[in-house]
Amino acid sequence: MDKHTQYERVFNYFDDNGDGKISPSELQQCVEAIGTGELSLEEAEAVVELLDSDGDSMVGLEDFVRFVEGGEEEEKVNDLREAFKMYEMDGFGGITPKSLKRMLSRLGESKTIDECRMMIARFDLNGDGVINFDEFRSMML
Repeated sequence: MDKHTQYERVFNYFDDNGDGKISPSELQQCVEAIGTGELSLEEAEAVVELLDSDGDSMVGLEDFVRFVEGGEEEEKVNDLREAFKMYEMDGFGGITPKSLKRMLSRLGESKTIDECRMMIARFDLNGDGVINFDEFRSMML
């Protein structure tokens, strides 16, 4: 079963009356049914307002998919931030040739500072000699 089909099945579970939209009250009922806590009607309305892209005060399938995939993207970015912190050891907010050499040594890979500079230069978009998080993310994706 592909991702879109899975999303659609979950969406249809939330869409209690089968109208192709999730209302605040349907969202409220589902949160309570799956046991993740209680959601007041006001809170459910606020969530729906955040997700609603067409202004009908309901969440359509496209809104739902965008929300679910956005959460996955956020998780990927958080994982990348953790990986970035492992390399960024000098407190500069970026990966320097020295910090890259140190991390690669820990991983059993021996490189000279010049080799690390060349590795960094391939992904250093702003030419400052350091890989910042945005450059690291581009490199990893």
